[in-house]
Amino acid sequence: MKIQKLKNKKILILGFGMEGKDTFLFLRKRFPQKDIFVADVKELKDFDLKTRKLLKGANLILGKDYLSKIKGFDVIIKTPGIPLEKIKKRAGSAIITSQTELFLSNCSSLVIGITGTKGKSTTAALLYHVLKNNGLNAYLVGNIETPALSYLEKAKKDVIFVYEMSCHQLDNLKLSPAIAVFLNIYPEHLDYYKTFKKYFSAKANIALHQKKGDYFVFNSRFALLRNLAKKVKSKPIPIKRDKINLNITHQDNLSAVLIVGEILKLNRENVLSAIKTFKRLPHRLEYVGEFQGIRFYDDSISTIPESAIFALEELGSDLQTLIAGGMDRGVSFNKLGKKITESKIKNLILFPDSGEKILKTVKRKINSYFVSSMEEAVNLSFKKTGKGKICLLSPASPSYNLFNNFKERGDLFKKYIYEKKQARH
Repeated sequence: MKIQKLKNKKILILGFGMEGKDTFLFLRKRFPQKDIFVADVKELKDFDLKTRKLLKGANLILGKDYLSKIKGFDVIIKTPGIPLEKIKKRAGSAIITSQTELFLSNCSSLVIGITGTKGKSTTAALLYHVLKNNGLNAYLVGNIETPALSYLEKAKKDVIFVYEMSCHQLDNLKLSPAIAVFLNIYPEHLDYYKTFKKYFSAKANIALHQKKGDYFVFNSRFALLRNLAKKVKSKPIPIKRDKINLNITHQDNLSAVLIVGEILKLNRENVLSAIKTFKRLPHRLEYVGEFQGIRFYDDSISTIPESAIFALEELGSDLQTLIAGGMDRGVSFNKLGKKITESKIKNLILFPDSGEKILKTVKRKINSYFVSSMEEAVNLSFKKTGKGKICLLSPASPSYNLFNNFKERGDLFKKYIYEKKQARH
């Protein structure tokens, strides 16, 4: 939908999180006299002061029964986290769209979309870093906590947008970016999608609607992605692992960035030089430091077993203590258990609810400790990890049963480590 068509429409912004606020500000700027409606499960008092001020002058539909009051609008701009099934029948004849759809429909610049169950934030940030270091006019937007719509006014022919796309942003999308990168696919968000097939179908929209002349960069190690590559109209390019000895991110992610560099006709040596100056994003196998002779790593972004397995492989035989577990989404931990069984890990510090499931998959004697707070986990890690060894936080599970998100989980891990260090001085 073209932005100008919204001028005379009755619009509802459904969900007032990060994207909802950005959409509201964008519409306020574009149509200053327009009545804008906002609906959210929160009551006004539950928003912070800044958000409450922002909502002044808006027409509000707030509270637990907000979805029952969304009929009678011409256009509903839905936040990524609200399932389409929940609102379809209630929305009446309204056109249901999203910030991602509005951005892609109205953007005149090259958009490089990046998705995958794991690694998309790092790959998007790394690609953006490479483009900027090669003198290109680039912006990093999307799921990496920079909503896209307010950047639309910067869209010009010489601009490139690197857009990190989550499954929720891709769900029901009828447009695809000109360059689509699909890094990997593992079972995730099954509490939301119910089946792996539905989850993959949402992700597949990153490439399904591409045109001739577009590019689809995909990881050919995954059968689902190989099959998707056969269906697209764009040029499919499989990710082939370059043997680059850089401890920055997974080899597949590095290779994907190099391929995009080739598509954009960038000098390979210049791309490699830029990659070498990139710093890991927080909570992605982040080295916290050495305290009391113990090296600590924060991999709080690990919400599936596969990401924890990667962390174990990266850190090797010095890894002695693993902090894992969290919200149970019903995935299998058998592969992780096998990896732990074969490793030299001595201590498992486990959070509910998936901690018990992880322990059951380990087929050897191992010291196990169940905790319900990060402070308790960190205190135990100092007691149980030997000097010269590694303690790793890589939960292999979402955070939402004990923490607000993976960032809070990782920040608390680092907070209690630093507090322990200060207490020693």
